[in-house]
Amino acid sequence: MGTETRITSQEVKIYREIQRNADAAMKAIDTIADKVNDDELSLQMFEQSLKYSELHNEAVKQLLNAKTRPLQSRYLSDAVLKTGLRYNTMLNTSTSHLAELLIKENNNGIIEMEKVLKANGAAGEKPTALARQLIAFEEKNVRSLKEYL
Repeated sequence: MGTETRITSQEVKIYREIQRNADAAMKAIDTIADKVNDDELSLQMFEQSLKYSELHNEAVKQLLNAKTRPLQSRYLSDAVLKTGLRYNTMLNTSTSHLAELLIKENNNGIIEMEKVLKANGAAGEKPTALARQLIAFEEKNVRSLKEYL
């Protein structure tokens, strides 16, 4: 027998935002990874991608346990993200510039996650705690990426 859990629509929105946010971060890292010439930054980016993957998978797991469909990948928004990053790195692939782009992506993730949390304030402790973990992780990323500016 499966361990199906009931979750509210507010919890679904939080889990899907965690999923979307982590997916966008992994795609951003993947898009610029081959342009990074600093070994320490490259290692840090891959470690971040691994943590984003863990957060993403936990959100998907919670949605599936509740028999709720995870967020589907949006090809247009993925293409816009990747195209924007490629455009922003066409002429400048300095370590400082790449770190700045990642800082902006992290800050956007923090803002979007905070908005979803605020709009879904009655969600339970579990999705809220996972969202807070994601926010704390992105804040830590910003602090460590500032060293490369």
